[in-house]
Amino acid sequence: MQRNASAVWQGGLKDGKGNLSTESGVFKQTPYSFGTRFENEKGTNPEELLAAAHAGCFTMALSAELGKAGLTPEKLETKATITLEKSGDGFAITKSHLDLTAHIPGADQAKFDAAVNAAKAGCPVSKLFKAEITLTSHLKSEKAQALSNK
Repeated sequence: MQRNASAVWQGGLKDGKGNLSTESGVFKQTPYSFGTRFENEKGTNPEELLAAAHAGCFTMALSAELGKAGLTPEKLETKATITLEKSGDGFAITKSHLDLTAHIPGADQAKFDAAVNAAKAGCPVSKLFKAEITLTSHLKSEKAQALSNK
């Protein structure tokens, strides 16, 4: 399986503008620029897209792992935060933090924790990052009302 996306950039780093498109058409000439990446202007940026990819990949991987454990989530909500930091002469993505809230009726905390850890390690996007990956998980079920930090 292969997926495609493209970027077009015109101009210099600070005064230039670019756009991103995906093969699926979900992004079609979506603007990005120095301002959207470093100055919070409206538009997207590579780090935001990586955060979305990591949150989506991890959440699907967790659903699969929960299924293997005989658990069916009612709702899984994951927020990913990517950290971009100055590194030497350039920048590096140094961290990705996942913050999960899981609504799983009847879930067992130990099975949940095992599924979370397997999903964190097994998610293809997690495997792509050379950055530190951290995770905070909150399980909401009638059996377990616990907070687990990993």
